Amino acid sequence: MPLLIFFCFMSNIYAANYVPIKDSKGVGLALSSSPYATTIGQQVLEKGGNAIDAAVAMGYALAVTHPAAGNIGGGGFALIHLANGENLALDFREKSPLAATHDMFLDSKKDIIPNAATIGYLSIATPGMVKGMSAMLEKYGTKSLANLLQPAIQLAQNGFIVTQRQSETMEEAQQDFMKFPSSRAYFLKKDGSVYQDGDILIQKDLAKTLRILQKDGAEAFYRGEIGNALIKDIQKNGGILTKQDLENYNVTWRKPIYGTYRGYEIISMPPPSSGGTHIVQILNVLENANIASLGFHSSQSIHLMVEAMRQAYADRAAFMGDSDFIKIPLDILTSKEYAKKIFTNITKNAMPSNTIKAGLDSIKQPYSKANFKEGANTTHYSIVDKWGNAVSVTYTLNKRYGSAVSLNGYGFLLNDQMENFAIKTGVPNRHGLIEGENNAIMPNKRPLSSMSPTIILKDKQLFMVLGTPGSGKIISTLTQVIVNIIDYKMDIAEAIQAPRFHMQWQPDRIDIEKFLLNADTIENLKKMGYRLMETEYMGDVNAIIIDPASKIIYGSLDPRRKL
Repeated sequence: MPLLIFFCFMSNIYAANYVPIKDSKGVGLALSSSPYATTIGQQVLEKGGNAIDAAVAMGYALAVTHPAAGNIGGGGFALIHLANGENLALDFREKSPLAATHDMFLDSKKDIIPNAATIGYLSIATPGMVKGMSAMLEKYGTKSLANLLQPAIQLAQNGFIVTQRQSETMEEAQQDFMKFPSSRAYFLKKDGSVYQDGDILIQKDLAKTLRILQKDGAEAFYRGEIGNALIKDIQKNGGILTKQDLENYNVTWRKPIYGTYRGYEIISMPPPSSGGTHIVQILNVLENANIASLGFHSSQSIHLMVEAMRQAYADRAAFMGDSDFIKIPLDILTSKEYAKKIFTNITKNAMPSNTIKAGLDSIKQPYSKANFKEGANTTHYSIVDKWGNAVSVTYTLNKRYGSAVSLNGYGFLLNDQMENFAIKTGVPNRHGLIEGENNAIMPNKRPLSSMSPTIILKDKQLFMVLGTPGSGKIISTLTQVIVNIIDYKMDIAEAIQAPRFHMQWQPDRIDIEKFLLNADTIENLKKMGYRLMETEYMGDVNAIIIDPASKIIYGSLDPRRKL
């Protein structure tokens, strides 16, 4: 399909992004932040592919058209619901190198080395995306990887149209790109300037890499040509990733986190994602009140939701990490009994964060004041097919454009996922959060995440598929969308467009989007002891909902979307 016609076709899909998008052809629905990836996923469904096939095709399309977050040099999570009722969580999160050490980003005085964990070769963890896509496809897909890669190859070879937002992010990363000749060549013009809105970005070396994967599969990345070139480049430039790291990398199929909320079944991602656990925890607390009767964004409804969030983020700081390395009390954190205790302890006014303690007395794990981070430049996509299979995928490079390092000759960026570990306990990170020992660097360990691909069932039938980027705000964002749907009876577009707020325990404040609250509500919250700060827009949700009565599939994008 010629590029201009292809883009016009995608624009038609995106024209309806402020009202529910309907599955008018009865083949299912695929949604992402990128119109290119959305169209590719939709075409897979129209040609008889299932949701897993579409997810793989979209994952690679995003690696081409959303280089700030889409990737083959990063990793993430996939949540899968099969038409037979089975639910699965696929962890393809990056792993730290075997040579990684606890204090590797500290100098001789135990001070943090500026930018060492965010820029350059030492910040790179073992990528998981390529193996994750293949694992999903081999187990549940119906199409070949070669077939599903072809649209992404064409986009890389022929180019895609850069948006205004992408031009802005490239300008923000311009100085980082200039540090690495390959990235400068791939993502800046010959004179060092950034691509502008409407320019076409061609990535022939990335097309070459995708053709190698098309021919040889994931083995080429972990044991073949791509992997060999990757390790040679990293080690030549002071990185510590080795051939053994690539060869030993494994994805993990995990048991999802389960919960219920007012008769709906919530299914989400387990650790090393903290998202599923704390979405369920917050909803469990809210279930003790009639949120709808309190009024949408009233001071009382916000008070209750903020205090539920505050406790959840305190617990996240105390207990969360890679469950392959530490024991996490998931059964208690997601229990109705614990939520009832939290709800009972909520006072009439704000509960200062320095008075909040994590967990029940029965949790026999030391409490550490801590919190964790990841870059906000993640991306999410959602798919439902005509058979009732669903896939919810969130993946990332971490910071926008990751480490800013591109593999010369192969055209793709690499993650800076090592920054997602606790670099130094008790020292605020670049987001102002404090890190804890549970997430300390260890060899072969996966860093903690907030990424929360989520699926909701009603009466055992698929009801909703959703997710978002947004770093630590992912949990609060998705919780609000769920509450908007279930409690406030909004349609899917209304639920996503509604203004958002966020409380993460530390710092002790409520972040609010512009136009969220009227003056009276703000005044009431201040009288209750809350400190409010207006912040940038939160999240970039895309979600799909299946009408229980008609079985029609609807979806919506987010007006906040990053592309």
